[in-house]
Amino acid sequence: MNETGLDLDGKVCIVTGGGSGIGAALCRALTAAGAAGVAVVDRNLAGAEAVAAELGDRGLAIGCDVGDEADVNRMVDAVMDRFGRVDVLCNNAGIANDGDIMATPIGVWDQQWQVNVMAHVYAVRAVLPHMLERGSGIIEHTASMAGILTSHGACTYATTKHAVVGLAEWLSISYHDRGIRVHLLAPLGVNTPMLDTSSDFARNAAGPIREADEVAQQVLDAFAEERFLVLTDPIAQTWIERKTADPERWLVGMRRLQARLFPGRS
Repeated sequence: MNETGLDLDGKVCIVTGGGSGIGAALCRALTAAGAAGVAVVDRNLAGAEAVAAELGDRGLAIGCDVGDEADVNRMVDAVMDRFGRVDVLCNNAGIANDGDIMATPIGVWDQQWQVNVMAHVYAVRAVLPHMLERGSGIIEHTASMAGILTSHGACTYATTKHAVVGLAEWLSISYHDRGIRVHLLAPLGVNTPMLDTSSDFARNAAGPIREADEVAQQVLDAFAEERFLVLTDPIAQTWIERKTADPERWLVGMRRLQARLFPGRS
């Protein structure tokens, strides 16, 4: 049992996108909290192997294209063969681009839909029957505040992350009373390879930037508290409340920020 009171002893975890960033931090945090096995899943097998090596004999590196259902099923089978069960699924893998609706090729839309949304669907479909049979399980979805508010510039990313939010809410409503605990991580800026911390967006629109290790601990805290929504800074709650209370005023403010970030585009 870790310091938050969450008992992870003997638990087996899958973390997609585990080769870097928040995913790697989650792998380390879950292991430190007592997990018996952590599958470090990433398309970049070398990255997954490097993280798994840090975890010792509790780490298992698996190369996987999470946007391919057959590959996800193969990955889950490999985890079951090694550890015999799956108790925690962290759907963390994601990709992003910075483009508006006219500049983003349809192929990019297809790719981000598969990785940012359908990868979550595929993994849940693969592990949920085992969890329901035992009457317990934890499923975490890494979205973004882009999925609750939106994101300037990154149309495809914001749209797909909104879909992740909807999926996580649906799963929580549908399966909570059957023992499945669903959590939604909606971070503001995080210092990972996905965010250029020197960019105008990071300085003016990403909110307070956290380190990946901080965010991983926030996720484990939410597990312990059985709290659905994981925010990385209190200001995020304020922004959510402002949007909910007065959507028209919120849109006006977001348009003003858009004009500052992308002069001439609006």
